[in-house]
Amino acid sequence: MSDELPRGDAILAIQRELTAFARRARGRAAELHPELSLVAASILDLLIERDGCQASEVAEHFLLDKSTVSRQIAALEKLGYLTREVDPANRRNLRLHPTAEGRRVAGAAEAARRAAFAVRFEDWPDGDLARLAQYLTRYNATP
Repeated sequence: MSDELPRGDAILAIQRELTAFARRARGRAAELHPELSLVAASILDLLIERDGCQASEVAEHFLLDKSTVSRQIAALEKLGYLTREVDPANRRNLRLHPTAEGRRVAGAAEAARRAAFAVRFEDWPDGDLARLAQYLTRYNATP
């Protein structure tokens, strides 16, 4: 007997579970730093990963409108987590860079997220974890 769901039911279950995951992630973001939304924390993480970029690159990466990115960048700047600098390649553009404090806060949030995931997965066999990682990577690589 197969325990596989029919394709339509499987897609519905995946959608439901990813939605629950996103809601939980938004809630955890507030726990990790009450002044940072999940979007702002994600932007800060991207700036750290890329060692700075333009606001338009942030909007493109997260598929967000420029006004949303602008509000989140203003919040991060007000908290002292990023700076705006003239782009040496094109002086008409500004590049966003994380500050030392922004890196510190993001690092602490990452450590807390990692610990929460470790607890959540502590009873999972290594093979199941590896497969989930592969599936999520594959899912997120699809345009």
